[in-house]
Amino acid sequence: MFLASMTGFARAAAQVLDRAILWEARSVNGRGLDVRLRLPPGFDRLESEIRARAARRLERGNASFNLSIEAPPQTSKIQINRAALDEIMSVVRDVQSAVDAAAPRLDGLLGLRGVIETVAEPGLDEAGQAELDAAILSAFDACLDGLVAARAAEGKALAAILGATLDEIETLCAEAAANAAARAPAIRARLDAQLAELLAGQTAIDPQRLAHEAALLAVKADVREELDRLGAHIAQARDLFAKGKGIGRKLDFLSQEFNREANTLCSKSGDIALTRTGLALKTAIDRLREQAANVE
Repeated sequence: MFLASMTGFARAAAQVLDRAILWEARSVNGRGLDVRLRLPPGFDRLESEIRARAARRLERGNASFNLSIEAPPQTSKIQINRAALDEIMSVVRDVQSAVDAAAPRLDGLLGLRGVIETVAEPGLDEAGQAELDAAILSAFDACLDGLVAARAAEGKALAAILGATLDEIETLCAEAAANAAARAPAIRARLDAQLAELLAGQTAIDPQRLAHEAALLAVKADVREELDRLGAHIAQARDLFAKGKGIGRKLDFLSQEFNREANTLCSKSGDIALTRTGLALKTAIDRLREQAANVE
């Protein structure tokens, strides 16, 4: 059988346009699917597409995806602000025409505010941005593949545990059925002995009345209906295991039904052997419930 767990970890890296892309993914148990994203500033535009891709591959679990992008240091260049320099030179010429003044030195002119300016190199153009986005989504798909594979590997181990536990439950149900089959004569014998001790030589009770009372007690203590339902639950669980994918919610509900029938069986038990079997059954069912909570 194929089952998927809800726990897993994966990462995927890519390189494009001198930028290093790294995705990391973690998932744990959850009642439904909860996708949490951590994206660098400016990449929120990809959020809806990323969530849609995650929802197509995952059915349950709290899944966290973290994206980091390392870009090269932003380069810049120094240039002369020609407009500012021309305006300054115009003022210098006006002053020189009015007074006898020496020509300004070059270092003096370049030291004036606004003459020299630092300009950052332009970033990615539209085509470059589209290429970067495509690389990010491709790396996300690779990371998602890794997460799905990790959850499947965990699910394989989980399937073996669940299968063995279900076999144990089936064995215990058969044992309980064998105990229950011998209960009617035992109830009759116990009731007969108790009445004999109570009457202590007095007039005996009508055998037909005794048989009737024993039958009523046997009906009240009859656990065959609970065992039949437990058998039906076992068959349904095996059908779910055969289906495999996306059975977590149904298996969780079914394990609760298992527990309900086991509780009723124990409450009806008036026999030590059946009580022991019922308690062992409840223990096995509790293990089934715990493991079912991990199934996607």
